[in-house]
Amino acid sequence: MTEKPHINGIMAQIGRIREHAALFIEQELKNEEIHGILPAHGIVLFFLFEQHHPVAMKEIVEKAGRVKSTVTGMVNTLEHHGYVEKFQSPEDGRVILVQLTEKGRSIRHAFESISGRMLDKLYGDMPQADRVKLVDQLTQLLQNLKGA
Repeated sequence: MTEKPHINGIMAQIGRIREHAALFIEQELKNEEIHGILPAHGIVLFFLFEQHHPVAMKEIVEKAGRVKSTVTGMVNTLEHHGYVEKFQSPEDGRVILVQLTEKGRSIRHAFESISGRMLDKLYGDMPQADRVKLVDQLTQLLQNLKGA
C-alpha cells in the first residue's frame, strides 16, 4: 500500500512560506519608505511597470489570475495611495483603464530590488535546476486544483 503524504504537509508549508515572504516584503517596503502597498499588490504593479499605455482592468485581472473583485480592490487601494489612476475609456465608457502615476513609476527600481532580494532569500543556494523543477511541480499542483 502506498503511503499518502500528509495533506497538511504541502498546504501548511505553502502557507508558512507565503507568510514569511509577506513579512519579508512588508519590512523591505518599510525600509524603502514605500507606504500603502501590500505584497499582494506586486502582481498588479509588475504588470503595470511593463506597460507603456493605459490598460483595461480586464487585462490586469487576466494577468493576475485572481477574481475581478480582488483585483479591483487592489487597484482601488493603489489609486487611493496615489500609485495608479483609473479612468473610463474614451472609446467605450464601460471599460475602465488603469495606468501608473508618476509616484507609481518612481517606485519601480525599489520594487524590483525588493523582488530580487526576496528571490535570493527564498532560493538561497538551491541549484538552478532544482528551482526550475520546483516551479514546474508547483505549477502542476495548481493545474491539478484548477482541473486542467
